[in-house]
Amino acid sequence: MPSKLEIDYAFRSEAGVKENNDDVCKVCVPQGALLQSKGVAAAIADGVSSSEGGGHASQVCVKSFLNDYLSTPDSWAVKTSASKVLDSINRWLCGQGHSLYDSAMGLVTTFSGVVIKSTTAHILHIGDSRIYRLHNGSLEQLTRDHRVWVSKEKEYLSRAMGADPHIEIDYRAIAVEKGDILLFTTDGVHDFLSQPELQSLVSRHERTLQACANALVEKALENGSNDNASCQLIRIDNLPLETEADIFQRISDLPFPPDLQPGMIIDGYKILRELHASKRSEVFLALDDETGQRVALKTPSINYRDDAAYLEGFLHEEWVGRRIRNAHILNVLEPRNRHFLYNVTEYVEGRSLEQWIQDHGPADLHQTRMLAEQIIDGLRALHRMEMFHQDLKPGNILIDKHGTIKLIDFGSTRVTGMEEIASELDHSTPQGTLDYTAPECFSGAASTQASDLYSLGVILYEMLTKKLPYGERDRPLPRKRLLYRPARSYNPELPVWVDRALEKAVHPLPSKRYTTLSEFQYDLTHPNPEFRDITELPLLERNPLRFWQYLSALLLLLNMLLFFLLGSPD
Repeated sequence: MPSKLEIDYAFRSEAGVKENNDDVCKVCVPQGALLQSKGVAAAIADGVSSSEGGGHASQVCVKSFLNDYLSTPDSWAVKTSASKVLDSINRWLCGQGHSLYDSAMGLVTTFSGVVIKSTTAHILHIGDSRIYRLHNGSLEQLTRDHRVWVSKEKEYLSRAMGADPHIEIDYRAIAVEKGDILLFTTDGVHDFLSQPELQSLVSRHERTLQACANALVEKALENGSNDNASCQLIRIDNLPLETEADIFQRISDLPFPPDLQPGMIIDGYKILRELHASKRSEVFLALDDETGQRVALKTPSINYRDDAAYLEGFLHEEWVGRRIRNAHILNVLEPRNRHFLYNVTEYVEGRSLEQWIQDHGPADLHQTRMLAEQIIDGLRALHRMEMFHQDLKPGNILIDKHGTIKLIDFGSTRVTGMEEIASELDHSTPQGTLDYTAPECFSGAASTQASDLYSLGVILYEMLTKKLPYGERDRPLPRKRLLYRPARSYNPELPVWVDRALEKAVHPLPSKRYTTLSEFQYDLTHPNPEFRDITELPLLERNPLRFWQYLSALLLLLNMLLFFLLGSPD
C-alpha cells in the first residue's frame, strides 16, 4: 500500500482562574484524496482579553480556517490557500467587530496554524500564541510573538486577527520528519513555563500525547497562570512518499485500451474515426451512447506502459482539465464506468492554430488581436488556479469553425499545489517545445506567468510573420545569444509599437517582460509612448555615432571650402 501521512494528536484547554475560556484549539485530518492534496490542518487561537468578543473571534477563526482551507482549489499552494482564507476571515472579524461592538477591538484574537502537507509543515502565525517543534530531543520555537513592550510591566499586541482590515501573516515552511512533535500553546501556558520546562515535559511524555497535554496545562496553572491555559500536540507518525511502484499500482487498476477501430464500443463510447495519431497517443472521435454527444477520446501509446513519467503526465492532463471551467480551455469530461486508461474531452470541430497559420499565411493585425484575446482569457483561467501551461504552442491551440480558441494538452502543466507533494519521479526535465519555451525553463527555473507570456509572444509573432523571433533552433542557446529579429523585417506593415510590444514579451530575461497579461494585451491595441517609431527620432538620439560622423564630414567640407576661398588670389 502507498505510504501516507499519519499523525497522533491531543489537546487540553482550561479556563484557569478566569470565568470564561476564550482559547480554541483543533486538528482536522481529512480522509481520502484530500489528505494528499490538502494535508492535515491544525490551529490554536486565544481571544484577546481586551476584546469584547474575543472568545467568539477565536472560535470563528479556528473553525473557519479549518473548514475553508479544505475547500480551496487543490491546485493552489498551501501559502496561497491559507493566506486567502485568513484574509477573508480577518475582514469578516473587522466588519462584525465594528457592527456588533462599535469598536476596532470588538472581535480580536491571536492565531497560530499549521498545515502538514506531504513532508512539509507550513506555519501561519499572528499574535502571541506559539508553535514549537520537538526534533531529536531539542525544542525550537517556530513563531515569534507580536508583542510590543512599553515598560517592564506593560505590553500590547502589535498584530492580531480582527484588529485591522489589512493583516500581515507570518509564514514559513519547514521540512518535518517522522517522530517530530509540534506543540501549540497560548500565553497562559508558555508565559508560565520556561522553554527548558516545556522541553522536559514534552520529551518525558512524547509517546503519550494526552498525558503530555495534561501535564503542560496543570504545571502552568500550578506555576500561577492567571489566564486561560491551552496546548495542543501533533506527533508525526508516518510521512508519505509516492514512489514509482505506487504510481504503477494506481495505473494497474486501469489497463491500456485495446487497439480501437471505427465501430468498436468501449465503456459506452462508440468509436467513429481517428482524429490524430502520434507515437505518444491517439485521439478518436467517439459517440457517447447515453447522451448522444460527440466527444474526443484520447488513449496512451502502449509503447509508454512502463514509463512512469509519461503515465503521470497522462493522468495529470485529466486532473488539470477537470479543474478548469473556461470557454477557452478544452473541457475535460468525467468518464462513466471507465474500465480502461483514456481521457474524454469535448469534441472541437476545427483545426490547430499551427494548421491555421500554414493555411492563412501571415495573419492581419486585427485577426491576431482577436485570437490573442481568447488565448489570454484561457491563460488567465489557468493562472488564477496557480497553474502554468508550460507547453503553449500553435499545435496545442484549437480553433473551431466559429473562430473560438481552445487551449489543450495539460500533461506538462505546472501546478504549484501539486509540487508540495513529495514524489520520487524526476520533474527536473524542461517541459515544452524548444522554440516556444521561455529560456529560463532550460536553466532549471520553474515556469511562471512570465514563461507562459513568453510562449504567447512567440505565437503571436509567428502568426504575424510565419517566422520565429529567434529563428529555428535545435538546442537551447545562452540568453546573450538570443538576438531578436524585428517582426517588421518580415511584415513591414506592422506598426513599430506592436513590434516593440512583441519584443518585450519575448525578452530572454523574465524581469524584462511584461508583468501581467493585461499589460501585453493593452500594448497590442494601444501605442505605448515608450515604443515610438525610431525613424521619427532625431538622428542624434537614434544613432549618435552616425550623427557625429555626418557632422565631422560636414565640418571637413566647410573647412575645405573656407581654405579654398581664403587661399585663392584676388
